[in-house]
Amino acid sequence: MTAPTLGRLDLLPAASATHLLAAPVAAAVGGLDDAWVCAIDPDLADTAEFGQAFDVPPEASANCVVVLGRRGDDETLAACMVLADSRLDVNKAVRRHLDVRKCSFAPMDRATSETQMEHGGITPVGVPSAWPVLVDERVAAQPWVVVGSGLRRSKLVLPGAAVASLPGAVVGAFATPLP
Repeated sequence: MTAPTLGRLDLLPAASATHLLAAPVAAAVGGLDDAWVCAIDPDLADTAEFGQAFDVPPEASANCVVVLGRRGDDETLAACMVLADSRLDVNKAVRRHLDVRKCSFAPMDRATSETQMEHGGITPVGVPSAWPVLVDERVAAQPWVVVGSGLRRSKLVLPGAAVASLPGAVVGAFATPLP
């Protein structure tokens, strides 16, 4: 397998570089045929800084947003994937899909503890199996997307179709492009 060319990323096969992945991501990445990883400076983990430093356009970076939905006493956590040039539609599309009355971004301490991943590195690869993974259709359509690795010091690169085929994944119109 040949690594994709995406910006100035120095990619390694993820299955043979699990030291660059959070434990739940390393455990899940073996099920992906075409997953790549690259080491980065943790100070460049945020999408805008990362894109600028490595010449990766926003439409090739996907952010994982953990949301918390509530209906009465019932809670639902979900991982939502949107391109960096988009805004997650939490109040309509996500809330409707999760069939909850209230939906908001999950508190960061809860998101990191439940995923066992670092703030700024959360990815849908390896999230708890009970969680839905809501993948915006624009993410699924990308030939390659950069996502978190579970750690701030690296990034995963996957085909958009691989993100759409993760356990619990549902593809839909969950985001709107930023103006």
